[in-house]
Amino acid sequence: MTNFAEIAGIIAGILSLVGYIPYIFETIKGVTRPNQATWIIWTLVGGLLAFSYLAEQGLSSSWLPLGYFVGPFIVALLTFYYGYSRWSKLDIICLIAALSSVIPWFFSSNANYTLLINIFIDATGAIPTLIKTYHEPETEDFTAWTIFFIANTIQLFAITRWNIASVYPVYLFLLAGSLVAFIMKGKLKKT
Repeated sequence: MTNFAEIAGIIAGILSLVGYIPYIFETIKGVTRPNQATWIIWTLVGGLLAFSYLAEQGLSSSWLPLGYFVGPFIVALLTFYYGYSRWSKLDIICLIAALSSVIPWFFSSNANYTLLINIFIDATGAIPTLIKTYHEPETEDFTAWTIFFIANTIQLFAITRWNIASVYPVYLFLLAGSLVAFIMKGKLKKT
């Protein structure tokens, strides 16, 4: 029998994937310019986080993390043609940090330890996009980030055991909320 948390997890996962539809279209049209370093990092770390979260929480609440691996992978590929590909020192440092996060993934038998390291690295990867969006809010898609924010909010209701793994959906909620706020601030300045 399906319970509320499982349904919320599935809805959050579907919404996380749906959020990539406008993001991908706006990227191809040249309106959205994803930061290449961020999306490469999010693909790498997203895969590691999805599998760590799957090991800790089980499938019922892992749909959102799985969506946040598949979507970034597609966007990362698009950044080679349509992305914001100016690599700063910060971008390079963030990429090196993300690549080094693979080491504890392979050698740690503790899923929580790996999960926390990868959330930290994922947050590090978010820094270039947060800074870019703060200064150039028009380079990110409001619709997509709003859908991500809604998905991340719903994901909080999919958590059946509040433990250390719960940090991941809380982080995603705060990240998407910050990006929506930065984009909204940019829209309000234009009016």
